[in-house]
Amino acid sequence: MADTPSTPRRIADDHVTQVAALDPMASTRLGLRPEDDRQPDLSPDGFAALADVARRTLSALDAAERYGEKHGTEFAAAERNCARLLRERLTAELAQHEAGDHLRELRNVGSPLHRVRGIFTLMPTETDEHWAAVAGRLRNLPGALDGYRATLSEGIARALLCAPRQVHVVRGQLAAWTGQDTGGPSWFATFVASAPDRLRTELDAAAERATAAVAGFRDWLRTAYLPAADGTPDAVGRERYLRAARWATGAALDPAEAYAWAWEEFHRTHAEMRAEAARVLPGAGVRETMDHLNRHGHAVTGEENIRVWLQQIMDEAIDALDGTHFDISGPIRRVETRIAPPGSSGAPYYTGPSLDFSRPGRTYLPTLGQQTFPTWEMVSTWYHEGVPGHHLQTARWTAEADRLSAYQITLGAVSADKEGWALYAERLMDELGFLTDPARRLGYLDKQMLRIIRVIVDIGMHLEQAIPAGSGFHPGARWTPDLATAFMAARHGSDTARRTSEIDRYLGWPGQAIGYKLGERAWLEGRAAARRRLGADFDLRAWHTKALALGSLGLADLADTLAAL
Repeated sequence: MADTPSTPRRIADDHVTQVAALDPMASTRLGLRPEDDRQPDLSPDGFAALADVARRTLSALDAAERYGEKHGTEFAAAERNCARLLRERLTAELAQHEAGDHLRELRNVGSPLHRVRGIFTLMPTETDEHWAAVAGRLRNLPGALDGYRATLSEGIARALLCAPRQVHVVRGQLAAWTGQDTGGPSWFATFVASAPDRLRTELDAAAERATAAVAGFRDWLRTAYLPAADGTPDAVGRERYLRAARWATGAALDPAEAYAWAWEEFHRTHAEMRAEAARVLPGAGVRETMDHLNRHGHAVTGEENIRVWLQQIMDEAIDALDGTHFDISGPIRRVETRIAPPGSSGAPYYTGPSLDFSRPGRTYLPTLGQQTFPTWEMVSTWYHEGVPGHHLQTARWTAEADRLSAYQITLGAVSADKEGWALYAERLMDELGFLTDPARRLGYLDKQMLRIIRVIVDIGMHLEQAIPAGSGFHPGARWTPDLATAFMAARHGSDTARRTSEIDRYLGWPGQAIGYKLGERAWLEGRAAARRRLGADFDLRAWHTKALALGSLGLADLADTLAAL
């Protein structure tokens, strides 16, 4: 092989280019090729093509590092960070692919299936050309579902299937996409309703075709996939769990250590919640106080009203934090709150801006048919999803695109780094005095408890851990979905629909949910170490500025890197 002077950043950028050429979901996320009307190739060949790109990129990285060794050159720190991330991410990606995990990746959130609809929410719709791309993508949706059917069928042939629980959940979501659950219009028909009248005939026909394809796929899940999946357990077992947890965290997980640490956090946070509940409703317990706030606390009625209210929460945070604790200027200031489309999972979520900021960052609230929204636990959630949480980190990364690899800020972003920052952002707002109202602070603590419960039950269910003595909840029993649901009902303020959606998510997306709390731990450890090292010279705003300019890191590197800032 010929020597090459390439660098990790150039290799990573080239990887993004190759993936974007193959995967229209990636290019649309990045804001590239707005005229593109393709759907993702969800066939076995489509997944294989992306795996081949990953292998070629790793070979190029090997060659670049050999070149440096041969010529006695050393990459700068930023290049080394990029190289470590690229190697770790692609190695973890290929481990999942080679195990066939993509052949059974059907769940209520973040699955390949969700891309065929989610891609539309990222598309521009300002011009006739934009709407023409929408029409083409709607027409191509049936082919994408055919490809995914082939992938799942290969999973059937290889006895790699998801649990029936996930199939039932997804079928319910698809009923909402098509309007079958209510008898109303499909999501696709609603999406094109705002198009110019001169294009509506074409778009309506394309939406009808997409809706029919989704309905057909839903029927196939019932008639073909469910019978084959019968008997597949909800829990995925140790080998697959550790593989998935590595992908979500960017580190080799020690499940016993994480499980024990989460129980320590559980007891500490529960004591804090009892104290805060007493401030809200003296003499009452935590659960009783939460029920009181849901019935009698501040609430907003109507989807549009709660959207406006949450937007105001973000706008106020931006104004308060800009120039004091962060630099929030230019396009970073723009972030939108939207209502999530029907058939989404139960948890709020965020989508980042395009690379040129022509599409802003967006937070989404799933309403699940709800019309009245108690706000006591929503404030910290919007700090998490918006500012200073996901939006500030993601938008700051995007603003650093001329210095970082596009891979570090987009395709290579590690879930636990992002979710850890967002959970750290909630804690920061508490530290800065934004959650002094007892009801709002109880809501913040309840959200902290949710992320702690996630570590406990996610590891517990998939690895069949025993519930420890002193837990106050079925000590000695092994975790099951029913026990996890009951535990969440007793220890967290979510309603039944949200609770069910959460448990479904953990079972279908193993290892992802633990990254919030484990990621926050890394952020806090890194900050504490930097503060100890610098003493009186430690400046929180300066530390935040440097931390947010790093790009993504896995948990194997995050705390140590933050400590050195």
